[in-house]
Amino acid sequence: MWPHLLACALLLLPAQALAGAKEKLAALAPSGLVLVIDEKGNELVAQNADKPFVPASVAKIVTAWLALEVLGADYRFKTRFYLGSDRVLYIRGGGDPFLISEELAQLASALVAATGKQPLSGVVLDASYYPSGIRIPGIENTDEAYDALNSALAVNFNTIHAVRKGKTVRSAEEQTPITPLAISQFLARGAQGRGRISLTQNLAVGLQYAGELIAAFIERAGGSVKGKISTGAVPEGLEPVYVHHQSRPLSEILAGLLLGSNNYIANQVFLEIGGHRLGGPVSLEKSLQVADEMLVRHSLAGSIKLEEGSGISRGNRFTARGLAQLLRLFEPHAALLRSGNGAYFKTGTFSGVSTLAGYADTSKHGRVRFVIAHTSNAGAMRFRLLKVIRSEL
Repeated sequence: MWPHLLACALLLLPAQALAGAKEKLAALAPSGLVLVIDEKGNELVAQNADKPFVPASVAKIVTAWLALEVLGADYRFKTRFYLGSDRVLYIRGGGDPFLISEELAQLASALVAATGKQPLSGVVLDASYYPSGIRIPGIENTDEAYDALNSALAVNFNTIHAVRKGKTVRSAEEQTPITPLAISQFLARGAQGRGRISLTQNLAVGLQYAGELIAAFIERAGGSVKGKISTGAVPEGLEPVYVHHQSRPLSEILAGLLLGSNNYIANQVFLEIGGHRLGGPVSLEKSLQVADEMLVRHSLAGSIKLEEGSGISRGNRFTARGLAQLLRLFEPHAALLRSGNGAYFKTGTFSGVSTLAGYADTSKHGRVRFVIAHTSNAGAMRFRLLKVIRSEL
């Protein structure tokens, strides 16, 4: 009899521990959303798991998964360069989200090698891959870097990082030349001291800055631009003299995206999903169509609703069970997420919204998938909940 009673007691211990963990989580966030699923698909905790919530930047996990499925981990964005008989340089943007200064330095050296060091008589920027009417829900007309406009041809995430002292402006980055437009824009909108402003006022401003910065890097590489910078189309029949392939594969771009939570990069990648699958020019509608098809294929259409790819729109709506199912699909790529304290995770933050999702190693149930969301500005609470999950489960 005693062995039988002992066996029953041992069976009750895990159930009691699980009940204790649920009580602790409920006490910390009684109205919060918490879902924890083990490797076998067992739900260890399910609190408000079917209640739709605003994911904020946790939505970037979905964008990363879609991009890997549609584009592939080794995909590289392209920017094409054409040289007219009058030595006008035409640049056709391909939506590369990582045309940062270090990339432009590589690009300019290869471009000068391809075109020669004779002066260019002008630069024409072709951004037709992105129609001018593209607007991302949630992006506002502010100077904040997270509100930078998406574009077929933009540099340094369509932002300017500079230092202002009175009426003097210099670059905040040794690797980035200062340009006339950067100076005028920062004088008009930048605060005193070091800061970063987004080029959100007008797409033409972002294009002009891209042209000026590329021209500055051409000068650094031993070439020169003598004519004006303008916008227009690449002439029919002209073949590229140089095609620049982004040095970073998509997997590396996504790792940077998930670590830095950059909205501009997220929606550049999201727009490319539709452009790649359905052809250019890109559109939000094309990308949402492809996303919906992928979600339907995995029975997620009712539980993951996207309006855009960064999470900046409050119109995005997920359920915890839907996101947990997508986390199962994304698990081979878990290492792309931020890591720490025995977990791989992505945060999301809005006014009144704090979210956290990913994978955690627990003391009793091994690796679990988890989704946490609560409607408050106490961002630290989500990590307190994660600590309970890791230590009590």
